[in-house]
Amino acid sequence: MVHFVGAGPGAPDLITMRGADLLRRADCIIYAGSLVNPALLALARDGCTIYNSAEMTLEQVLEVLQEQESQNHETVRLHTGDASIYGAIREQMDALDRMKIPYDDTPGVSSFCGAAAALNAEYTLPGVSQTVIITRLAGRTPVPPRESLAELAKHGASMVVFLSAGLLPEVQKELLRGAYTENTPAALVYKATWPEEKVVRCTVGTLAQSGALHGIRKTALVLVGDFLQATAYDRSKLYDPDFTTEYRKGNQA
Repeated sequence: MVHFVGAGPGAPDLITMRGADLLRRADCIIYAGSLVNPALLALARDGCTIYNSAEMTLEQVLEVLQEQESQNHETVRLHTGDASIYGAIREQMDALDRMKIPYDDTPGVSSFCGAAAALNAEYTLPGVSQTVIITRLAGRTPVPPRESLAELAKHGASMVVFLSAGLLPEVQKELLRGAYTENTPAALVYKATWPEEKVVRCTVGTLAQSGALHGIRKTALVLVGDFLQATAYDRSKLYDPDFTTEYRKGNQA
């Protein structure tokens, strides 16, 4: 059996209880060494075989999974954050289907949630933004043309840009081609929830400059939108005393 597990954003105590239990039981762990906090490997039992997938190809990972399955072992494929976001898990699952190897998926806390927590921010402020766009800049790996950063920026919604901290001048240029302005609030969150976490607040117009000033070139998220500095927003209807819900009756006019 193969267990895909989301490791969470970085802090070892932000892995789920289920994920931690699977790590303790595993005969083999294949972890994304470029991003997963190695402190999580302390949960592995004695005798557990550990591989760093940052040094492996897909074919090599699949070879290990097949070998472990032939011995009736339990393998944890440990991905950063939540594996459904830039985790490259679909190609692994499809291969396991072809090999008739059973698997399951344990979700994790994504780094975009950790970044919001670091900023004490809410992405979906009523009257400001009710949409969160999660995307990345096209680089060595392309994106569909309709999903270019400039096209998505036209919405002016809350945005989180992954895998692009090394290309901040290009990110800034593309964001300004959309609905954002030079003064739109932005932030860089380096290694959200890790001990070395760094938060840099800036604007879209100073994004590249801020990244260079603070030496942020990788392992950081770019957050953009008015949610970062909104002082005027609508009160939530969920807790409004005049609003009737399934569970309580609102005040009479």
